[in-house]
Amino acid sequence: MMTAARSVESGLGAPGDLDRYPYAEAPGADRVGPPSWEGAEADLGRVGRRTAGSRGRGLHGQLVQQLGQMIVSGDLGADRPLVPEEIGQRFEVSRTVVRESLRVLEAKGLVSARPNVGTRVRPVSDWNLLDPDIIEWRAFGPQRDDQRRELNELRWTIEPLAARLAAGHGREDVQQRLADMVEIMGHAYAQGDGITFSRADAEFHALLIQLAGNRMLEHLSGIVGAALQVSGAPATSCDRPGEACLAHHARIVDALAAGDAHGAETAMRQLLTVHPEVERVVPAPREH
Repeated sequence: MMTAARSVESGLGAPGDLDRYPYAEAPGADRVGPPSWEGAEADLGRVGRRTAGSRGRGLHGQLVQQLGQMIVSGDLGADRPLVPEEIGQRFEVSRTVVRESLRVLEAKGLVSARPNVGTRVRPVSDWNLLDPDIIEWRAFGPQRDDQRRELNELRWTIEPLAARLAAGHGREDVQQRLADMVEIMGHAYAQGDGITFSRADAEFHALLIQLAGNRMLEHLSGIVGAALQVSGAPATSCDRPGEACLAHHARIVDALAAGDAHGAETAMRQLLTVHPEVERVVPAPREH
């Protein structure tokens, strides 16, 4: 259990604030006690320690991971004060490491530091939800299902637009490569090769967005694709290989070759609606 902190620097909150966090105690407890940092580390720290280690971040990165995961998971709720001295004592790191870690979390929108108020956790509406770390932390927390749904909804918006834009760029080399990917997917489906099918599918969509010629759209799509992989959701357009999936890909290629922007967009919407993760939240397009 954390001990009461010594006097802290002005503007960083009062000592003992972390001890008022509403963590659950063992069965039979009559009141809410001090925060269970040990339990939170055991449950939340496995992925954080692995990730931080692989990125070579050292103590600073590990503390960012631990605090970030605890905030995103809800263990450190909105408007809770974060007292640097208490954090330093618990995690046995220097005040400098704590300050730098809180600055990183502030840049991600997770905390805010104000004079005479201190450092406090911000509500989820203030978070940078496209930050790679926050995406990863949400993927392993209680918001995982919401994140998967939101990412698929975002994808349903991005990729039909990319297909429409791509139809206006007559790059025959890229269009041929798209057709090659559909052919590879067809062979892989016939042979029951799901890995090759998924790789060709992923390259198909990456090429399509590249063909759209919008760098911001390409960047955003890359974030969504990476986030889908982290969250465990299928990053490709098909949950599993199938005739319908192949047919929709072929229609997109045909529409691009014909310069049919509306046809390419419609075919992409039909393709993504086949995905079960999208079908639950997005209605099928109407036929005109």
